[in-house]
Amino acid sequence: MSNIKNAFKNDKAFIGFITGGDPNIEKTKEYVLEMVKAGADLIEIGIPFSDPVAEGHVIQEANYRALSSGTTVEKLFNLVSDIRKETDVPLVYLTYANPVFHYGYDAFFKRCSDVGLDGVIIPDIPFEEQKPVKEAAEKNGIDLISLIAPTSQERIKKIAKTASGFIYLVSSMGVTGVRSEISTDLSSIISAIKSVTDVPVAIGFGIHTPQQAAQMSKIADGVIVGSAIVKIIAQYGTEAAEHIYRYVKEMKEAVIGINI
Repeated sequence: MSNIKNAFKNDKAFIGFITGGDPNIEKTKEYVLEMVKAGADLIEIGIPFSDPVAEGHVIQEANYRALSSGTTVEKLFNLVSDIRKETDVPLVYLTYANPVFHYGYDAFFKRCSDVGLDGVIIPDIPFEEQKPVKEAAEKNGIDLISLIAPTSQERIKKIAKTASGFIYLVSSMGVTGVRSEISTDLSSIISAIKSVTDVPVAIGFGIHTPQQAAQMSKIADGVIVGSAIVKIIAQYGTEAAEHIYRYVKEMKEAVIGINI
C-alpha cells in the first residue's frame, strides 16, 4: 500500500508536476523540495520522453531540455532515492509506455518500490490494455494511477472501480497546458466516480490560477498543476526556486480556501 492516501487525509490536496531533469537533476531535487515546503501534498515527476503525446508545447519543451541535459530513467530513480532522504511526501512518476516496456515491467516497478516511489501515471496505455502493467505495479506495491477523460462516458465507472492511489480526472479535451476557461461538466463525472469508489479524485489539465484552483477544489479532492510550474522553470531556469515556492504556496492556499 503506497502512502498516496496521506496526500488527501487532512484537506484538499495540491499536486504539483515537474519534469525530471529540467533544467538538471540537481535543480529538480531543489524544486521538488521547494514545492513540499510551500505546501504541495503530492509531487508528480515527469520522466522525459521524446514523444510525450499527452503534453502541450510547454511540457514538450521541458522534456527536450531534460533529455538534452542527459537525464535518464536511472538518474531519476536515484533522484527519488535522494528526495526520500529529506521528505516522505507522496511521489509519482508520469511516464509513457515505451520507457516502462523497455526497462521491463517487473524490473521498473520493483525499482520504483526500492527507491520509495508511490505511484505511476502512464497516459498512453488504454484502460483495456493495462492488465500486465497493473499486475506488475500491484506486485511491487505501486499504484497505477487511472486517468478519466470527458470522453470516457460509459467507461467511467469501469475505470473507477479498479482505480488505486487517486484518480486523475482530465478537465478538458486536448493536451496539457493552461486554459482560460474549463467548461466540462466535471461535477457529473465526479458523481459517477464517487458512486463506485472512495478513491480520491484530483482534477488536472489547464488549471493555473488561484481562482481556477479554488473552483476545482470545491468539487474534487485535489487539484493538479503542471504547465504553469514548468513555465516558471522555463522562464527562470536555475534561479526558479523562490518563484516556484511563491506560486505553489498561493495555489495551495487557494485549494484549501485561504485568501479567495
